[in-house]
Amino acid sequence: MAVPKKKTSKSKRDKRKATWKRKAALQAQKALSLGKAVLSGRSTFVYPTDEEDEDEE
Repeated sequence: MAVPKKKTSKSKRDKRKATWKRKAALQAQKALSLGKAVLSGRSTFVYPTDEEDEDEE
């Protein structure tokens, strides 16, 4: 038989939401920082281009 689940407390719900938002904010900050570095030319970030793929074949 189906049994109702226990209600999740507000503090547990809020803790989960805060963790999710903190992770998202950190990733957004890293992406913005990387984008600024790439645009300014200070980046050592290596990203694949189509030209490199053609040379390997």
